[in-house]
Amino acid sequence: MNKRKDISKVFWDILFICGFARFFLFCIGWQKGKERGRMRISLCMIVRQEEKALERCLEGIADAVEEIVIVDMGSTDRTKEIARQFTDKIYDFPWVDDFAAARNFAFSKGTGEYLLWMDAEDILPSGEKEKLLTLKADLRENPCDMVMMLFDRGVDEGGRTKFSCYRERLVRRCPQARWQGRANEVIPPFGSVRYEEIHFVRRKEKQKYSDCNLRIYEKMLAEGKKLSAREWFYYGRELFAHEKQEQAAEVLRKFLENPEGGAENKSEAVRMLAHCLQVAGKEEEGISLLLAGLQFAPPTGEHCCEIGEYFYEKGRWEQAIFWYENALHAERRTEQGAFVQEECYGFLPCIRLCVCYGRLGEWEMARMYNEMAGVFRPEDASVRQNREYFAKRA
Repeated sequence: MNKRKDISKVFWDILFICGFARFFLFCIGWQKGKERGRMRISLCMIVRQEEKALERCLEGIADAVEEIVIVDMGSTDRTKEIARQFTDKIYDFPWVDDFAAARNFAFSKGTGEYLLWMDAEDILPSGEKEKLLTLKADLRENPCDMVMMLFDRGVDEGGRTKFSCYRERLVRRCPQARWQGRANEVIPPFGSVRYEEIHFVRRKEKQKYSDCNLRIYEKMLAEGKKLSAREWFYYGRELFAHEKQEQAAEVLRKFLENPEGGAENKSEAVRMLAHCLQVAGKEEEGISLLLAGLQFAPPTGEHCCEIGEYFYEKGRWEQAIFWYENALHAERRTEQGAFVQEECYGFLPCIRLCVCYGRLGEWEMARMYNEMAGVFRPEDASVRQNREYFAKRA
């Protein structure tokens, strides 16, 4: 009898063990199937001396990607130590005055189906991360080669974005996903491209504007390298940003004479060159250039405001009104690759129109545009002062 009970117990023990083993194997298979069905994204970054910004950047993106690749270009601070908190895939790459070479090396280490890039001073706000996760789920069923996402730079006193444009943020890992350009590097669009309103935001920790790109262009010229039309444009923009107006004007003229320059870049080059001419005391030549520059692309808010500003400063209120009102109705051309200066589509033309109509004695119009300006910047001191002025007139 006891022997029969022992056999029965062994039987049930074996049955239990077999059942548990089958359940365990099922779980493993389910997990592997889940991983196979999930879109894998590799975040690939190049960094140098980024101890102040890197942790903030990675904390916001780490749980939205499956792999983090960090390529360090000679940091002597805590950059690598911080990176190790998030990944063990840290590589060294010697700085050779070539951003594209460094980014391509980082991309070569990514193993996901898609490659994502960020700089250490970029952040992905929590609400935008949810959009990215939704995109990941959709890419499994609706794959593409490149995803353009919004890149926001600079904030005003109220925390609103100053500049925004679309950039190639996520690309399918393939031979075409290659960076070009030693400075102001870019991945030329290829295959199927989609646009997503997902905002990556630049929050600068280093207040000084870097001269790295400028030095690269000057080195290229010293080496006898032939610059492309795009490189001439960005070289001129770097000179302009460093307030080297005379040199910038010369380079921008050379770019505008190049038939291969893009329309949006030419439009921006015209505005920069006009500013250089204004600084040099050549205002009439500057306004003629701005008006001629309308041939390159449909009028943007930035271009209309530049022309409006000329007439505003001259006290020619009717002409200024014409251009500022056109700025309000201009289309934001974020998909064309150029940065959009947000205030040129709202606050700036409104506050200028308030003054213009006030100068003409059209107080109701002046009051209306002041209130419109207040919609864009409720806390602005000029809006508040104008309200006080209108209240005294009432």
